[in-house]
Amino acid sequence: MNGTRATTDPTAGTPEPAAEPQESVRRRRAARPKAERRRLDSTALIYLVLVAVVATSAVLTGVEGRNFFSQGNVWAVLTAMSVLGLIAIGQTLVILVGSLDLSVPYVVSLATVIAAGGMKGLDSNIPAAVVNTLALCAVIGLVMGLLVSLLHVHGFIASLGIGLVVSGYLGTNYQGSHGAAAPDLRLLGRSGIAGWIPTAFIILLVCAVLVTLLLRYTRLGHHVYAIGGNQAVARMSGVRTALPVVAAHVLCSVLAGLAALLLLSRTGVGSPTIGSQGRYDLLSIAAVVLGGTLLAGGKGSVVGTIGGVAIFAVLDNVMGVMQVNPFLKDFVRGLVIVLAVAVYARRSVVRRPPRFGASRPVLPVPSSAGPSTKGERA
Repeated sequence: MNGTRATTDPTAGTPEPAAEPQESVRRRRAARPKAERRRLDSTALIYLVLVAVVATSAVLTGVEGRNFFSQGNVWAVLTAMSVLGLIAIGQTLVILVGSLDLSVPYVVSLATVIAAGGMKGLDSNIPAAVVNTLALCAVIGLVMGLLVSLLHVHGFIASLGIGLVVSGYLGTNYQGSHGAAAPDLRLLGRSGIAGWIPTAFIILLVCAVLVTLLLRYTRLGHHVYAIGGNQAVARMSGVRTALPVVAAHVLCSVLAGLAALLLLSRTGVGSPTIGSQGRYDLLSIAAVVLGGTLLAGGKGSVVGTIGGVAIFAVLDNVMGVMQVNPFLKDFVRGLVIVLAVAVYARRSVVRRPPRFGASRPVLPVPSSAGPSTKGERA
């Protein structure tokens, strides 16, 4: 001891972090991309597939001596998207909430005969016929929603039962075509923008935007996702699970009624079998699944559904140009659906870095030496 007070360095009280070995840094960076690589979501993927389908269709149509991007062909594709798209948007809501709706083809058929019978070919009857038709569709959706939410009947069974009831009513009371569409409604089916974009497609886009805003920016939309993800957890979190389920079924039936009005504007008469002939139940579910929405609910978007509808419309158009056998059309649709679901299932698997082996990142070992202080030694 020399009798002088030792001075202490203020920075010496904090231990210096040990330098991580360079080999550890290299291994950690090599392992990180496997677990954290940024991948395209299902919506972006479906639109990349749509671009590939359009390019292939343009080539196949050109082989047949026709132009895929001609005015008439683009009009036909967009028109085909309008009816199926409206039904698929409603189906998206129902599937997101964890339910299902198999009654849409019968609702479409019922809506056409009710609207055509109410119009009777007169423009003055359009408002009353449209209101009555959409109100009837809303009542059907309300009944299904109450069966699913209050009586806890599975959506598959509830919609199948309601669909059979409506089908029996149509078969008993209507034989062949019924009623007549008003001239203004028929004009709506032939109108558009510059001969390229039909009015029916604009209606589809407006409905898609409104439903997207509903899902993203309203409490009802957030509750739809929450109930579809886990209804029990949503209930324990204070969510009233009945209202979103009922609202989803009501909107699905109303959108199916709106699609029926667009069909009526093109056919001119109501038909009790037009919905089942169009197979809108299976096609709408297929478009929703192809667009990336999980059948279990809780995950999906209307934007992806529109992409799935567009793929089906383009495929049907090019197969119609090539005069493909109808049975082969179903084969192609089924193949596309199976491949899409397989790809989504593959992408949903969580990939983790290996727990053992050379690629496992090595964490730095802290220094065992404690903090050093100047003047510690006398």
